[in-house]
Amino acid sequence: MRDVRILSTGSLLELQRRLRAAGGENIRASMQRRIRRAAEPLRDDLQSTMRGLDIAAPPRRGRPGGPSPTTRPLRATIAESIRISVRTTGGGAGATVWVDKSRLPPDLKKMPETINTGRIRHPVYGNRRRWVQQNATPLWWDNTVRRHTPRIEREVGRVLDDVRRRLT
Repeated sequence: MRDVRILSTGSLLELQRRLRAAGGENIRASMQRRIRRAAEPLRDDLQSTMRGLDIAAPPRRGRPGGPSPTTRPLRATIAESIRISVRTTGGGAGATVWVDKSRLPPDLKKMPETINTGRIRHPVYGNRRRWVQQNATPLWWDNTVRRHTPRIEREVGRVLDDVRRRLT
């Protein structure tokens, strides 16, 4: 699972130079806002996919389990950490949709990648002598990104064309 970066670096860098020369702060702010708007449906869909992700537990054997050792909701915690950042300057110009690991508890920092593999192996109710594997929909991040990429690329292309027209 990687950060999603919608970049057309050559076009954005060329526009950035022209914007700076034209002193177009207004145009730059508009471009940044429109690129963010193009990426927002992807972020929203990633968040809703995570919230609705089916994580199946194996059938129980023997005694029923006890209460969960943690009260925080796993899917909602991960969904809330999905962010967008937009840069219109420098080498990394473009939109990035990413999981902000600083917003995750220390024990969940690797969980988005783990869930994306489709297999979650963890101790049973915190008992490190007994482990279980749960299955989730594999590639939830990758498939959602793949669905949105053509639309985002078209929208960012339109934004760049509009900015070029305003500068000429």
